[in-house]
Amino acid sequence: MTAATRIRLDSFGGPEVMTLEQVDLPAPAAGEAQVRQTAVGFNYIDVYQRSGIYPLPTPTGLGHEAAGVVEAVGAGVTGLKPGDRVAYINAGIGAYADRRIVPADKLVPVPDGVSDEAAAALIFKGLTAQYLIRKTHNVGPGDTILVHAAAGGVGQILSAWAKALGATVIGTAGGPEKVAIAKAAGCDVAIDYRQEDWPEQVLAATSGKKVRVAYDSVGEATFLKTLDLIAPFGLMVSFGAASGPAPAIGPELLNKKGCLFLTRPSIFPHNADPAVLKANAAELFAAISAGIVKPAIAARFPLAEAVEAHRTAEARTTAGSILLIP
Repeated sequence: MTAATRIRLDSFGGPEVMTLEQVDLPAPAAGEAQVRQTAVGFNYIDVYQRSGIYPLPTPTGLGHEAAGVVEAVGAGVTGLKPGDRVAYINAGIGAYADRRIVPADKLVPVPDGVSDEAAAALIFKGLTAQYLIRKTHNVGPGDTILVHAAAGGVGQILSAWAKALGATVIGTAGGPEKVAIAKAAGCDVAIDYRQEDWPEQVLAATSGKKVRVAYDSVGEATFLKTLDLIAPFGLMVSFGAASGPAPAIGPELLNKKGCLFLTRPSIFPHNADPAVLKANAAELFAAISAGIVKPAIAARFPLAEAVEAHRTAEARTTAGSILLIP
């Protein structure tokens, strides 16, 4: 048995419902690995799950992503040994811990050019951006794309990476400060979508040319107006709902707007196959090593201060990733 410390929820509510507990971990079973975690990532889905907006069976842990070092492996595990640096997403909820037993096929190797903190801060957001610009649409030279919430965690990565791939990137963000962040992230043009005429500003920035692809994680506030900014046979990618769910539409509307394509992708199906996950992560880590994707870490909290980390996140006073350090 190995001692471990982790966050536990017995009920839903405010940050204070999270408690710290000590447990004994059994030796990893066949196909499993024990990981000593050095950095744990935070995503806003953690708040939704803690508060009960996305309820989980209780008692439960929290967290979807972390980086660390393999301490032991179970029978049948190949290509992985104690001392290897690894990271993961979707290895089961419970990343808020200093040690975990996880399925070995959910772990991806972290190369020397990527720090544990960068891996933990970027693997979830970075793999989201990766499937959006490499799988949902393979962004390249000649593409003009629209990125809503370009100052957000995914938005900054997506904008910078798409720009490096040769695309012209039009970004939107809420307010002057976030517009400046979007511009610094790599957007050729950044527009405040809180202004009523933001669609007209998008078209003015492109000399009236509509975009090939629109990436929308805002939802209700932007969805319908965005359809009018996509070129015929273009693609609308709805991958979030920060302002509320996108409105339900009939297929005929896509025809009227220019024979558009509409998709609602998500990260987990894109990374469900272990071999595909490793390949996608390798592409992300190569982009980090090359300086294309950069970690913007806004705050670090000890694992024992997870309550304060959630309060900080909900106050929305930071611009960048939050990490828990076990």
